[in-house]
Amino acid sequence: MRFMVMVKANKDSEAGVMPSEQLLSDMGKFNEELVKAGVLLAAEGLHASSKGARIHFSGGKRTVIDGPFAETKELIAGFWLIQVKSIEEAIEWMRRCPNPFDGESEIEIRRVFEAEDFGAELTPELRERGERLRAEVASRSTR
Repeated sequence: MRFMVMVKANKDSEAGVMPSEQLLSDMGKFNEELVKAGVLLAAEGLHASSKGARIHFSGGKRTVIDGPFAETKELIAGFWLIQVKSIEEAIEWMRRCPNPFDGESEIEIRRVFEAEDFGAELTPELRERGERLRAEVASRSTR
């Protein structure tokens, strides 16, 4: 099972405050543990929402909304993509994570859909297309 683990933003991350050298070191050690265990698929921090945009869809109409976005508690400051056997294992890994910020922080864990989760609606043709695209992406990441 794959899980997206999201670090919720706070006022400091939204203000562009960079992590301390100690936190970068601690997170590096934690990420090394994830890699050594064969759990980590990806991990990245995200810039503040002031450097981002949202696209709102209403039927066929698209509206671009430039950041920053008001609800800091709903924003993501960084993420891991991990592969483990269960939500319980994902929770155990993240309980070992260094606190992402001084004071209070929150990490959200969400399971990533797998092809089998879509049932009959994912036809063999659609499944093949998805597999082909994933293979193309994987080949590009090894260049």
